[in-house]
Amino acid sequence: MAGILRSRLAAHNALNNLRYGSRLLSKNVITTATRAINTKEPAYPGHIPLNWFENGVLAVGSALMSLADPRRHDMVAALGETTAGSSLPRLRDRMLESQEGRQILKDRPRINSTTVDMNQLAQYPEGSFGNAYVTWLERCGVTPDTREPVHYIDDPELAFVMQRYRECHDFYHVLTNLPVSVTAELALKYFEFANLGLPMAGLSAVFGPLQLKGPQLQTLLSEFVPWALRCGGTSQSMITVYWEQRWDQNIEEMRKEFGVWEAPPTKWRKPLSEAKRAAEKRQLEGRSQMV
Repeated sequence: MAGILRSRLAAHNALNNLRYGSRLLSKNVITTATRAINTKEPAYPGHIPLNWFENGVLAVGSALMSLADPRRHDMVAALGETTAGSSLPRLRDRMLESQEGRQILKDRPRINSTTVDMNQLAQYPEGSFGNAYVTWLERCGVTPDTREPVHYIDDPELAFVMQRYRECHDFYHVLTNLPVSVTAELALKYFEFANLGLPMAGLSAVFGPLQLKGPQLQTLLSEFVPWALRCGGTSQSMITVYWEQRWDQNIEEMRKEFGVWEAPPTKWRKPLSEAKRAAEKRQLEGRSQMV
C-alpha cells in the first residue's frame, strides 16, 4: 500500500508540474487526471504506474512543455515514454535477433561516470572508440550523467530498452561526428527516427526546426536531413550495439561495420586540439592511478 501511495504521489506531482509550469494546459483536465484511480504496483525502482488517461494527459502536457522549452529534459523524457507505444517492443525484438543485443538484454549495463572509467578510456590509442568518446565529452563539455531515469513504462525490460537508448545517445554523436548544438541535435533526431523509429524522435524532427531561422534552417533541411534519413535508414540498428565491448575498436572500422558515415561538417564550440589536450590529461591521471 505504501508503494502505491508513493507512486500515486509522484504521478500527482509530475502532473501538477505540468499545470504550474505551463499555462497552456487546462487546470480542470490536470485535476481530473490526478483523481483517476490506479491500483498498479510499481514494477521496478522509480516506476510510476499510470492509467491510460493519465498517460494521455502527461503525453500532451509534456509535448507542450517540451515545445515551449526544449531544455526541460524531464518533459522531453516523459514525452518519449508516454508516446513510445509499440516502438519499444519492436526495438527489443531487434535486440533479440542479434547476439550482441541478446547479451545487452541479459547484462542490462548502465552508462554513467560510475560504471565507465573515463580515465581508463583515455588510455586507449587515438582513433579508438574509447578515446574518441572521451575526447568528444571534453570537446562538448558534457558528462554521461545527465540522462533522466525511466518512470512511466510498465514493463521492466522495455523500460531498460528506453534507458539504453537514452544512455547511448552520445555514442551516436561520436560515431557521426556531431557536436552538441540545436542543429546537430535535430540532425541526430532525424537519424534516430530513421534508424530506431521512436515516435519522440519523429516529433522532435517535425517540430524542432521551428527553433531555427534563415541559414540554419536551410542548412538543416538541405544538408543534414538528407544525410540523416539515408544514413540512419540504411545502417545497422544502433540499439543492438554493445558499445562498452568496443572501446578498443577503431572508430573508422566501426563506421564501416555499421554502415554509418560522418555527418556534414559543422561548427564546434571548442577546437579539437583543446579537447585532445584534456583527454591527454585524463590519460596521465589514469596512469598515475595505476602506479
